[in-house]
Amino acid sequence: MAGLPGSGKSAVAEDLAKALDCAVLSVDPVEAAMWRSGVDRDQPTGLAAYVVVEAIAAEQIALGHDVVVDAVNAVEPARDEWRQLAERTGTLLRFIEVRCSDEREHRRRLESRDRGLGDFREPTWESVQARRSGFSEWNDERLVLDSMLAREDNLRAALDYLADG
Repeated sequence: MAGLPGSGKSAVAEDLAKALDCAVLSVDPVEAAMWRSGVDRDQPTGLAAYVVVEAIAAEQIALGHDVVVDAVNAVEPARDEWRQLAERTGTLLRFIEVRCSDEREHRRRLESRDRGLGDFREPTWESVQARRSGFSEWNDERLVLDSMLAREDNLRAALDYLADG
């Protein structure tokens, strides 16, 4: 999964994982856990969270399980981490990017969400806008979903996309 914070990617990830009966591995809760355990916020915990999720994903894949990784994946190094994991494990990798076509709704979702992550600092609308401008162009095939569409429609499109792989 890929997409800006508040775009709706976690909802799609959860729906997809339920349909596939597999785990969702999400970067933000891992980073929040690092902070709760005392790792200083000045440390590169965002990068570390990606590495931890990659390690857990590798274990699940080795056990024969599918995984859905829920992360922003805004830049090529993040996406390349998943490409390399797929190559190492001989696994098919499929990217799904979630966008929210209604900017006011996207902002509302972002500013009103409470994911139960303790004192995890949710990004501000301004930081999401800055991140949008730094979102790397895609070189991979991917499915792009609009979270303003019905969840059922997005799930169906995602399942069809994965079946085509």
